Formats: sequence, structure tokens, C-alpha cells
Amino acid sequence: MPAAELVEVTKRYGAVEALKGVSLRIELGEVVAMLGPNGAGKTTSISILLGLRKPSSGKAMLFGIDPNSLDARSRVGVMLQESGVPQMLRVSEIVDLFRSYYPKPLPREKAIVMAGLEEKANALVKELSGGQRQRLYFALAVCGNPDVLFLDEPTVGMDVEGRRSFIERIAEFAQMGKTVVLTTHYLEEADQLARRVIVIDRGVVIADAPPAEIKSKVAGKKVRFVAPDLHEKNLEGLPVTAVMIKDGRVQLLTNQPESVLRDLFQRGVEISDLEVSGADLEDAFIALTSH
Repeated sequence: MPAAELVEVTKRYGAVEALKGVSLRIELGEVVAMLGPNGAGKTTSISILLGLRKPSSGKAMLFGIDPNSLDARSRVGVMLQESGVPQMLRVSEIVDLFRSYYPKPLPREKAIVMAGLEEKANALVKELSGGQRQRLYFALAVCGNPDVLFLDEPTVGMDVEGRRSFIERIAEFAQMGKTVVLTTHYLEEADQLARRVIVIDRGVVIADAPPAEIKSKVAGKKVRFVAPDLHEKNLEGLPVTAVMIKDGRVQLLTNQPESVLRDLFQRGVEISDLEVSGADLEDAFIALTSH
């Protein structure tokens, strides 16, 4: 029995078709990242899986049953982009309130520790910073001890250190054998956390594979350097699969970095700040979704 499933789901908003026959199946214990450009259909897919929106056609299921059934909802934790809780309750009070909605919740202290809010347990919600509020929403998502956790852009508004710590806490939750479904614009987060990546573009699933397999779809090396006088005509005939030039900074994707650099030097291109590295998930994502 899958944790979550969409079967030939379409979703229309007037003349706009946000999802076009999407089918996907997420098994219990999987950690899955759903990626896609803005408006691609990620959040719509999550909303339909959660029963917050109805599909125009097709079927959505959680644990093989209707997402709106009490049995399904009691096993799911959710952290959406837009959340709101009473401002005058304390962190411990709001966590206790949400725990009361579930049959077998986590202890209050454990949920607060998992979110890294031990020092703010007695603070009013209105006193929390933006990053701390995100942590509170995570505590509320996990306090019911859910089998499946949905996280929609969970680190928006966090600083770099806050994001790093938060990702570690999500990983700890996944290590408990839980299913995690994550959408994010920070592709390094998906690369760190997910064992499977689903890429949605224009309402269609265009890739569904482990991160390493998706990264293998693009050229193996990324070559970056500064060359203020370089133009795309200087690159004609070179074995590159993607080119980005902005303000004198150049990025190339290629399977033959040595050959590319040798030819550039022979063509008299002045290069500085040279860096050669492996292509990452962001490079693959851009290659897959560029039109």
C-alpha cells in the first residue's frame, strides 16, 4: 500500500490546466523531493494529495483511501507555505493544542526539541522571529507523530545557518522510518535529503528518479570562469551542452572540459577565476526545464 498516490490527475482553473494527467506513487518510508518552476504544478499536486483541492479528473489517495477521511488525516503532518496560528498562545500551548488532534502524538517536549525551540517553549508566538516561526510550524507538523510528512517550501525566509540546521532536523525525522514529501526551490536541500526526485513542469511529470540518475542526464562537468570579452560566437564548435554568460561570468556544461579549455586558449580568450566541478542537481533541473 503506497503512502500517497495520484492516478491520472488533471486540475483545471478555468482555461488553465495546472495538472495534465499526473500519476505518481510514493511508498512508505520514502523521502521524495518534488521540484519544478513556479506554476509547474508542485503545490497543486500536494494540495490534491492532502484533499485541500479536488482534482478535475483522476484520483488521489493517502494510504489507499480518500485523503479527507479521518483515518488518512490522522496519519499525516503538513507544513504549508502559508500557515497561521494564534499569536497570543505560547509555543508549548500551541504544540499541545495540535497534539490533541492526533490519536498517538509525540510528547510535547520531543516535538519542541525536534524543531529546535527548547529555549522558546514559553515564548508567545508573536515574539518569534520569522525563522523561529518556521520551526514552530515544523513542530506542529510532526507533533502528531505522522507516518507521512508534507513540507511545502519549509525553509523560505531562513538564513543559511538556520536552513542547514533545519534540514538536519528533517533528516532526523526521516531516519525514524517516516515518509517525507518535500517541495523546495533550494535544490541543494533536495540533493541532501531526497532519495528520489520528481520533476514537474507545465503540469506534467518530466523526470522521476534518484538524484544521481537525474544529474547524469546533463553533461558531467561544469566549467566556470571570468572572461569579460567572451561572446557566444567564441564558443562555436565547442563540445558544450549549455552556456550561461552574464556580466562577464561564464558557465559551461560539457563532458570534455580539457578540450573546451584548450580550444578557448587557442582562440585567444582571456580567462580568470577558473573552476571545474561536477554538474549538480540544479544544473540538471535547469537543463530539464529550460524551454
